[in-house]
Amino acid sequence: MIVFEKIADLQNALFADRKCGRSVGLVPTMGALHEGHASLVRRSVEENDVTVVSVFLNPTQFNDKNDLKNYPRTLEADCKLLEECGAQYVLAPSVKEMYPTEDKRQFEFPPVSTVMEGAHRPGHFNGVCQVVSRLFYIVKPDRAYFGEKDFQQIAVVKAMVNYLRLGVKIVECDIVREDDGLARSSRNTLLAPEERDIAPNIYKALEASVEYAQKHTVKETHDKVVEEINAVEGLEVEYYSIVDGHTLLDIDDWNATDYAVGCITVYCGKKPIRLIDHIKYK
Repeated sequence: MIVFEKIADLQNALFADRKCGRSVGLVPTMGALHEGHASLVRRSVEENDVTVVSVFLNPTQFNDKNDLKNYPRTLEADCKLLEECGAQYVLAPSVKEMYPTEDKRQFEFPPVSTVMEGAHRPGHFNGVCQVVSRLFYIVKPDRAYFGEKDFQQIAVVKAMVNYLRLGVKIVECDIVREDDGLARSSRNTLLAPEERDIAPNIYKALEASVEYAQKHTVKETHDKVVEEINAVEGLEVEYYSIVDGHTLLDIDDWNATDYAVGCITVYCGKKPIRLIDHIKYK
């Protein structure tokens, strides 16, 4: 496995690979890698001749500078994991390498980029589109792999790919969970032991709501999830939206869509740490 800090060096290596007809998969990450990321990399290795993993903590997608400051950085451990997974190349550029000049491009794809996370984290998805589009231009992958935990992000990236006509296939990969149901996330490492103990209650409430939804309205289901999670000391729901999985717009009737998804963000603990998850109702 080769680790590149310079974009041009990676592009030279990829040029030689393409000349030999090799397919290229890309797994974009911000580092602090865990089993969820590893599952994406392994899938890319299975489906492509060459797998590139980017490890870049992108400052433009953080609307909270403290969040950026506190985000875990573990490049050495990340590279060890990626080598075990079979990745060929790692791109780990500096901010200056990635953004030699300020990126002033503006991306907005309503409603998928303006609801939920888009409403609560202004500028977040613009930053995501800035960095992901740059990575697509740099790597020119055949396929790019994203975890379903970031359900809304996938919808935004797909909208961007269509808008820019980039021709990259977006591959959605299942959420990887801990044994107790907590969705794997780099932010989990920031949880204190007592916070980690209560965090699984998020998925517990979501999972229980699927059966409850069979005999109750959307509003009743929504309110039950929020009530159950807020009843746990140390957890506070920022938002819970039950949406049409195609448009990400709120629904008020189960018959309004063939693809109903509940998307949630919960504050956990004293800092607090912001945890996201989702559940599919149908």
